[in-house]
Amino acid sequence: MSISLVVPCYNEEENIFPFFEKCLEVFKEEKDIEYIFINDGSKDYTFGKIKELIKTYSKYNIIGLNFSRNFGKEAAMLAGMKKSKGDYVAIIDADLQQNPKYVKEMVRYLNENPDCDEVACYQEKRKESKLLIFFKKMFYSLINKLSEVNFEPNASDFRLLRRNVVNSLIEMEEYYRFSKGLFSFVGFNTYYMPYQVEERLHGKSSWSIIGLFKYAINGIISFSLIPLKFATVFGCFSFLLSIIYLLFIVVQKFTVGIDIIGYPTVVCLILFFGGLQMIFLGIIGEYLGRTYIESKKRPKYIIKNEINFNNLRGGGTNEKN
Repeated sequence: MSISLVVPCYNEEENIFPFFEKCLEVFKEEKDIEYIFINDGSKDYTFGKIKELIKTYSKYNIIGLNFSRNFGKEAAMLAGMKKSKGDYVAIIDADLQQNPKYVKEMVRYLNENPDCDEVACYQEKRKESKLLIFFKKMFYSLINKLSEVNFEPNASDFRLLRRNVVNSLIEMEEYYRFSKGLFSFVGFNTYYMPYQVEERLHGKSSWSIIGLFKYAINGIISFSLIPLKFATVFGCFSFLLSIIYLLFIVVQKFTVGIDIIGYPTVVCLILFFGGLQMIFLGIIGEYLGRTYIESKKRPKYIIKNEINFNNLRGGGTNEKN
């Protein structure tokens, strides 16, 4: 049994060595294990630290992938999975908020339960602000109502996958990847394991409220057509109401003979429905734009350098995926 650790990195120069040393402490009895560090266009010295790590710990199987720019964590996870060779593949962050000891527990669980295909960690108690916790609950509640696949609340990307699950995830060719949905979409047996998030060792998280909002929108659009259907249903409903109101005005004019009044009402209705039209056009534009990008078949990431102990020169090789 071999294990591959996929470690996406963005501005983690101070965490590379402490993370690896923690892994050595946890996996000291494991011999067949590879480490795949993916530098996702960091603005600091992360890739330099990865090269130093490979030189320092040359007897270990460490691979470093360096993106030509920042392509995002989703692309980094995909690149790591494609490069991995292990029977088990773990996805883990380098900031030590996700303790490698849980990987060992996940491996033990899969070994004891051959019918289970993956283990996903989730937070029983979140350490975030109440406002952020509220928005995340709302997101999971909303997306589970809109999507055909089920999203486990609070489940993270921190998980262990068997090779058959990894192969299925690699086959998903979409450019806009939403891994939380893809993990559910492939439909393998999953055990959800609680874990305790630890304090970040160095640096700050790159996530922001705006970034999380965009991530949520990406998830909804990637796994649901309900927004488009809602726009169609609401448009038909509005058209029906307008016909009824038109008939009411015509009958009132010819039967009662009163003047047609209501200029402020008409202005408000025009502004209201004009705003709704722009919103729905925006929703349609999001789906259409993604279709346009998918049709270009652009690579999900470009690898500028790939290094291991036998190849520290880091020749510039582009890899389309």
